[in-house]
Amino acid sequence: MTRTQTRLGIGAGLVALVVVLVFAAITLAGGRPATSIEIVIKYSKFVPASIVVPVGVPVTITLRNDDPIDHEWILGDEAIQAIHRVGTEPVHANHPGEVFIPAMTLKTTVVTFERTGSLQFICHLPAHEAYGMKGTVTIR
Repeated sequence: MTRTQTRLGIGAGLVALVVVLVFAAITLAGGRPATSIEIVIKYSKFVPASIVVPVGVPVTITLRNDDPIDHEWILGDEAIQAIHRVGTEPVHANHPGEVFIPAMTLKTTVVTFERTGSLQFICHLPAHEAYGMKGTVTIR
């Protein structure tokens, strides 16, 4: 092997290493949409309040209510949120985007997001949204 071939081999190896490290950094920084997410409810706040998910893939969302009071997680666009702001359903059952989470419990839902864009998730129990109990889903 010539000196030039050795240098080219080392250079190609370094380029490959840089590509792998950059991809790992992007993934660790949240650059890739998640298919399994936990949202913790603490002090009447969603943590995290912003999530990124992939389009067309089932996403498992675990909602952990660490508060001593009940909450709900309503996912949708502004039209859906407007309906729930004046809705009369105290408890939501068996709908992936409408989850009631009793105090100190854990609920899991699976949602497949059909198109890119963004949606909101909000707790519409009395005064919770005004307190700031809302978040955003970015679908890529």
